[in-house]
Amino acid sequence: MEKTVAFSTLGCKVNHYETEAMWQIFKDAGYSRVEFEDNADVFVVNTCTVTNTGDKKSRQVIRRAIRQNPDAVIAVSGCYAQTAPKEIEAIPGVDIIIGTENRDKLIDYVEQYHEERQPINRVQNIMKKRTFEEMDVPYFTDRTRATLKIQEGCNNFCTFCIIPWARGLMRSRDPEKVIEQAEKLVEAGYKEIILTGIHTGGYGEDLKDYNLAMLLRDLEKVEGLNRLRISSIEASQLTDEVLDVIYHSNKIVRHFHIPVQSASDTVLKRMRRKYTMNFYESRILRLKEMMPGAAITSDVIVGFPGETEEEFMETYDFIKKHHFSELHVFPYSTRTGTPAARMKDQIDNETKEARVKKLIELSDALALSYAEKFKDDVLEIIPEKMEDGILVGHADNYMKVAVDGDESLTGELVKVKVTEPGYPVSKGEIVKVLEKPMVKQYDYLERHVHTSEAAHMESRI
Repeated sequence: MEKTVAFSTLGCKVNHYETEAMWQIFKDAGYSRVEFEDNADVFVVNTCTVTNTGDKKSRQVIRRAIRQNPDAVIAVSGCYAQTAPKEIEAIPGVDIIIGTENRDKLIDYVEQYHEERQPINRVQNIMKKRTFEEMDVPYFTDRTRATLKIQEGCNNFCTFCIIPWARGLMRSRDPEKVIEQAEKLVEAGYKEIILTGIHTGGYGEDLKDYNLAMLLRDLEKVEGLNRLRISSIEASQLTDEVLDVIYHSNKIVRHFHIPVQSASDTVLKRMRRKYTMNFYESRILRLKEMMPGAAITSDVIVGFPGETEEEFMETYDFIKKHHFSELHVFPYSTRTGTPAARMKDQIDNETKEARVKKLIELSDALALSYAEKFKDDVLEIIPEKMEDGILVGHADNYMKVAVDGDESLTGELVKVKVTEPGYPVSKGEIVKVLEKPMVKQYDYLERHVHTSEAAHMESRI
């Protein structure tokens, strides 16, 4: 009889990548994948712990899986499992707990449970982990753009964040393994690869004589790869060397997600962020000058403990001044176990909600304004899915565009003319145009190739 497995993934893109990796392991062992709402022999819940709410949602999904099929093996992985294994162990019906490592051994644990019928807890001290856990994903079940995990862990210890305790310290993936998987993904037909990780831009900080800029250069050489996107990068990691690689690249897209969290230096200091707003501003201005039309998106936390109206308006005014193309806005959420949770002057929910609303309204207006710049321009999109008979995909600058077209174009590169700019979706029509040679702005490069000592020191912040 065919064995079945079902997955539920909470949280970030890294979790989704790791779910796909675990699915590959089950697939190789002869399992078929079914929906989480169906009966399965094994349920895997990949949990999130970024907020207290993430913990709560994870517990709810675990209990739902147990209710659905009490005879199934219930396995729990992910960040909540790593930080609170005893809480999960206390839920009747949980059979296997593995946290954020040993996922490659999950099949072995399932077989062990079948033999012994005793709960298995394999959560270990993640802070002692010093090597990257190889989890190859040669293709994705439901994606037309491929994600490639290049690093694990974070050394920053921001005061609001529990993730270093859930993921451990920085571990970079072997560059040869990264290139090898990129080549596999291109062979599988993917036109775009998104580099991801817990602290993606920190890739290489733990390696000898190799860094992110060198990895980007090596990925540039992958034959058949059309687009390369960095899922997120800190301003402090946009070094002069990385900027130089971006400038010369024909594959790195016109979209950079650069978390700001707050545009107030005093709030950033309380958050223990590793940059000043002068430095952050210098990086995005360089990007915009060297790559006109680039989209800059960001994460913002409002209502951080002690945030005054003046500090909030510093953030609002900075976002408006620099025309960010989209924001992910979050009200500060207390995370037990972090320094920020113990800070005085916690902001009330009403104030946080009002600030979130104000920033989202600004984000929506800026996103529409950004889209309108591309009216009648031809962009290249990768259709990802059909929605009500319409193809929808992302352009290189992350604009979402809908066009009339055949479903066979899903996953392909399609040239479209933007006819009706909009947000969150613009409308376009498929066109055929000749390739235009890329013109480099060498005058810009000559002006910036030599940096002052002060700028060099600041780039290392």
